[in-house]
Amino acid sequence: MILVSMEAMSEHELVSQCKRGSAPAWDELFQRHYAATMRFIFQMVPSFTQEDAEEICQEAFLTVIRNLATFEGKSQLQTWIFKIAANKSRDFHDKQTAQKRGGGMMPLSLNAEDPETGLTIDPPSGRRSPDSELLSMESMQLVRAALDGLGDPCREVIELRYFADLSYEEIAASLALNVKTVSSRLSKCLDRLENIMTQSIREENSPNLSV
Repeated sequence: MILVSMEAMSEHELVSQCKRGSAPAWDELFQRHYAATMRFIFQMVPSFTQEDAEEICQEAFLTVIRNLATFEGKSQLQTWIFKIAANKSRDFHDKQTAQKRGGGMMPLSLNAEDPETGLTIDPPSGRRSPDSELLSMESMQLVRAALDGLGDPCREVIELRYFADLSYEEIAASLALNVKTVSSRLSKCLDRLENIMTQSIREENSPNLSV
């Protein structure tokens, strides 16, 4: 009997081993997909901090663990994980936006002292990861805002193509569409996205005529 190492195992067999409860198989699944999922999350919302992305990624993989039994292999495993991470990222971003608009959170003074220890609060670093630093914050935030305004299904197909870097064939398998439909939808959605971004730029650059 020939034993296959986890690293050499096919995706189908790896998933099967995970469904059987193999701890080494789960370790291998995380090894293969965790870092790529983190990069995808940073590209989804460039304003996320390292801590934000780690929290979202952990929540995404908890969902993977709970729901892997429902994964039927109609798309690649990474595509399925990215879709979960995209939903988690949007939920997290929506909560952040709501809090910034006044969600009832009390402002925190950086000089405040912990009432129990008497020590000054040391907030977590707000620096983003090197991957995120490479992105143009201003342009990516504009794209993110436009995508949020676009909504599904356009938002989903654009995210899978340009953030997850999936081929048309992979997107077609993930969304249960044919490749021609993906190509047509993507073209129309990009036109809509461009219109939304153009309008946003015009509104941003228009002079304030109010006295």
